[in-house]
Amino acid sequence: MSTVRPTSHRTITFDVREDQHDDAIERAERGLDVQLDRSSVVYGIYGVTEGFQSTRGTWVRVECRPRWRSPGASWIGLEAASAIPGVPKPAWFQSTTWVDEVREQVWRADELELITSRSVSASGDLAAASVLPDSWWQDMRASLAELGTYETKRVGMPQSHLTTRIGQVFEDVDTAVDEWATAHADLHWSNVTTDGHLLDWGDWGAAPRGYDAATLWQASLPDAALAERVQREFAADLGTRSGKLSQLLKCANVIRIARNRGMVTPLLEPAKAAVPRLLAELQA
Repeated sequence: MSTVRPTSHRTITFDVREDQHDDAIERAERGLDVQLDRSSVVYGIYGVTEGFQSTRGTWVRVECRPRWRSPGASWIGLEAASAIPGVPKPAWFQSTTWVDEVREQVWRADELELITSRSVSASGDLAAASVLPDSWWQDMRASLAELGTYETKRVGMPQSHLTTRIGQVFEDVDTAVDEWATAHADLHWSNVTTDGHLLDWGDWGAAPRGYDAATLWQASLPDAALAERVQREFAADLGTRSGKLSQLLKCANVIRIARNRGMVTPLLEPAKAAVPRLLAELQA
């Protein structure tokens, strides 16, 4: 007999990796008129999303959230991103949403184009990123430049959050951003493919200029040569004040997380090493 974890208390969460929800998958199939290959499942890192290949040759992303939580911009990020021209990304086809009164969740399923090329790094291994051809970097610069000009009211990284996070680690830093651009806002190596597609568009919106490049730089820190290449390839953005603030934010996040968890991560020492330069340049 299947069981459902009780959700009467608002601190109790639902985890698609652990909690039975075959009925929700079946509801997604009916709503989208597809059949999903259950063996192809890929889970998100927080346990609220999962994706499946469909028998229609598409990709279906399923997400849940508590009923009492505001959906936020990320809830419709994939659909909203479908209007952005000139950026390689999965085409969005349709969605279905419904309320799950038993689990006190709201579900959303999106059907997308299935991108068959691999993520540059789905596991954190940077070997594939370190040998990307010059053409990949050129195309990625062009994609981010095109994205940056797209007008939107969505916000990917607000000034208030940047100021708070930097202030939790560094004192007396002027965090006022002077240049803004539309960003993917989650541009790590798992969210870009070897043929240049950008995946997972839940968080996109306005951010400091250079924010995407800074995110890719942070993800590259364990490999000094790769991190330096990101700096070279995106120097026009990372060299701006907003780009330096974006990098300092990423360093602050690494340092804060390591401090809060009481553990050293592969990102910690290279992030700390970059801080004196960034602070000096921002205060110059």
